[in-house]
Amino acid sequence: MEFKDKQAIYLQIADVFCEKILLNKWEKEARIPSVRETAVEIEVNPNTVMRAYNYLQEQGIIFNKRGIGYFVAEDGLEKTQELKKKVFVDQQVPTFFKSMKMLDLGMEDIKEMYNNFWKNGHSPSMN
Repeated sequence: MEFKDKQAIYLQIADVFCEKILLNKWEKEARIPSVRETAVEIEVNPNTVMRAYNYLQEQGIIFNKRGIGYFVAEDGLEKTQELKKKVFVDQQVPTFFKSMKMLDLGMEDIKEMYNNFWKNGHSPSMN
């Protein structure tokens, strides 16, 4: 996994987990890889992975069954959508709107680009 400099590594790990939940790769109550498995797979310190798990647990997205492991919460998909919407609205939308204004793009322009994007075969799992 390649990490970006602008965001804490544990948050980037949490983002990957959120994406897996949003794309239904991990369904509700599915067991997720252990801290150790994840740390080995992405080559980071287990403490960093544990921070990501704690963060996701605080958000209500995953839960721990003591001695068994971590699992996606019953409402993990909904909680993930709530979290990612908030992050999107708080962090990306203002920049997007500023760019629209500077480039003199209106909502109709964006709507057309959006429709063309999906019409041309893009899907949420394109990465």
